[in-house]
Amino acid sequence: QVQVVESGGDLVHPGGSLRLSCTASGSIFSLYAMDWYRQAPGKQRALVAAISSGGSTNYADSVKGRFTISRDNAKNTVYLQMNSLKPEDTAVYYCNVHWKLRGNDYDYWGQGTQVTVSS
Repeated sequence: QVQVVESGGDLVHPGGSLRLSCTASGSIFSLYAMDWYRQAPGKQRALVAAISSGGSTNYADSVKGRFTISRDNAKNTVYLQMNSLKPEDTAVYYCNVHWKLRGNDYDYWGQGTQVTVSS
């Protein structure tokens, strides 16, 4: 069982910045692919950013140029740096950890952290 814990959510003004953190347990963190999703009220959960075990990244079009995903394998942590925040970025942000090992797929979610962008 892998424990996934997000932190860093807060209330911020439009144009502000936040950094979310996601820490996952386990001794094979470097093998994990890590994704950030978000879910706004009344909407489906959607992928925001992803980083592979090798460090390749992908972003939703709506956050390209504003958000940056990174990882620190020594700390078992992935970060989401969010700049130039907009009210439409308001959502619960979830961290998803997944990997494949010996033919088995593994997938774990955190409990989410609330980000509110409002003046």
